[in-house]
Amino acid sequence: MKLRITIDIFSGRPNPVIELEDDESRDALQRLMPARTLKRAEQRMPSGALGYRGLMVEQIGAGSRKLPKQFRLLNGKLLGEGLAHRVGDEAFEDFICGNKRRIQALKVGKGFETYLSKEIESYRRLETEFVAGKVKWPILKKCPCAPIYEPTWWNDGGTRQLHNNCYNYATNYRTDTFAQPGRAAGAMYAALTCPAVWGAAEKDELIPQKAGKKISCPKVGHLVALVIAPGWDFHWYRLGPNMRWSHKPGGTPVTNLDNSGHFITDPRTADRGPYTQFCGFMDVMHGHIKIS
Repeated sequence: MKLRITIDIFSGRPNPVIELEDDESRDALQRLMPARTLKRAEQRMPSGALGYRGLMVEQIGAGSRKLPKQFRLLNGKLLGEGLAHRVGDEAFEDFICGNKRRIQALKVGKGFETYLSKEIESYRRLETEFVAGKVKWPILKKCPCAPIYEPTWWNDGGTRQLHNNCYNYATNYRTDTFAQPGRAAGAMYAALTCPAVWGAAEKDELIPQKAGKKISCPKVGHLVALVIAPGWDFHWYRLGPNMRWSHKPGGTPVTNLDNSGHFITDPRTADRGPYTQFCGFMDVMHGHIKIS
């Protein structure tokens, strides 16, 4: 049997994956056995979180019937179908993520183990401080051509949610491929910097807006914004018809909240976690772009 463990930390690029086999996977399953049931208040996961969001564990082949085929381990909590418990071995997350040799073997990038450790600690602080705001607001129709905020369409817990990322959501273009800027044009970004990802998005026919404090909705299409976690990842937001922003952190659900649980009125000032560089705004002309 095999365990596939995905470190859920990126929003735009694919997440790193660790595979455990045979005795190692059986030992891991024993350590992942559920302990006490979580109280309802403990089951929540901060919506809108950018950065580390836990380990996604998938059993491949004959595994344990006491655990679902797929589940998440996040800050000692097991979450999945019929599963809302503390993990039996509270040190398992650190056992996986704190193994320097194992993390370096992923070849994600130099210093990733330090970045990962920092983001795990940031999430643990976020979980204790997070207070979600109300989810609804009046539709003001200031950007009438923008796609409406329709999270349930994307948040199906299956293919749409898991295989479409922030770029898919921002452009409102489902590909089921975790779309990458420039890939459809054969000119994918070569570095995780503003100029590289921005230029790749231009190859996909996204149109830059002129830099400045004032932003405007295109007469046809909608507005998106690009931010970067320097050297590690990219992330996109999109503006709705009511002048509020929403986003989709990787394979997690669509949300209208930032890392502090606040509505996103401007991605330049929102709590973006590790995505510290704001690159700018671009227009998406409906029917004109091609992403993959």
